Amino acid sequence: MSRIDMAAVAPQAYQAVLGLEKYARANVDHTVLELVKLRASMLNGCAFCVDMHSAEALAAGESSRRLFAVAAWREAPFFDERERTALALTDAVTRLGEHGVPDEVWDAAAKVWSEKELADLVIAIATINVWNRIAVTSRTQPPTEA
Repeated sequence: MSRIDMAAVAPQAYQAVLGLEKYARANVDHTVLELVKLRASMLNGCAFCVDMHSAEALAAGESSRRLFAVAAWREAPFFDERERTALALTDAVTRLGEHGVPDEVWDAAAKVWSEKELADLVIAIATINVWNRIAVTSRTQPPTEA
């Protein structure tokens, strides 16, 4: 059962996060964005977001095989270099340990993404992490009907 309806209780804050979401959708490749959202949501244990982003990706034509492989993307052969660097950056930003994002992760991404694309990708990763934290904290559940 959900603890709180953040959109109802703090609508201005919710709209601010929604603004970031709209920016990310308009500025990050849709396929990469869905992979990033799914990966961060898996790492954060957000059932609502895993359900939503896997369903959205499937509806947009993504293969179930690639979506399942997001959980083990390092070992899976299904992702190109840009997708791999985006997933590695997602892991580093989502886990954000004591030493931040490792140089080797950033440098690999900077080789295949422009500076603007990297900035937009970081905004997208940060945004899904905000959504995950809202959904996990409020115990937002995915719909029980598919």
